[in-house]
Amino acid sequence: MAKQIFINLAVKDLQKSMDFYAALGFTNNPQFSDNTAKCMVWSDSIFVMIMTYEKFSSFATKPIADTKTKLAGIFSLSVGSVDEVNSITNSGLNAGGTEPCEMKDYGFMQQRTIEDFDGHTWEIFYMDITKFPAEQPNA
Repeated sequence: MAKQIFINLAVKDLQKSMDFYAALGFTNNPQFSDNTAKCMVWSDSIFVMIMTYEKFSSFATKPIADTKTKLAGIFSLSVGSVDEVNSITNSGLNAGGTEPCEMKDYGFMQQRTIEDFDGHTWEIFYMDITKFPAEQPNA
């Protein structure tokens, strides 16, 4: 079996969250979805499982973080162009997401940040490694 990543997120409104992730470009895999969880597919190796708090709690060994007020993780998705960064982020904003900061341009990488309804933070970025500086400044 190929190596894959499954990111599991607790969400308050499963359908609203599914619609948000669909707007970002994820597709739903109904085989691994029910009325308590939806498997949202980004690629052949990246999946986001959005789950009701009750379902998520059945896997959790600690209290669920309030990601509306505290940062629990930042998830990053690379895309093929700056236009794609903008298109995906704008689609997410139109679906009700929020953008907590302005676009960041590092010269070799451009990134926008978007949060879903529950405050889960995603960075959508494009990186052109040919523009990466040959020498790094001293820290």
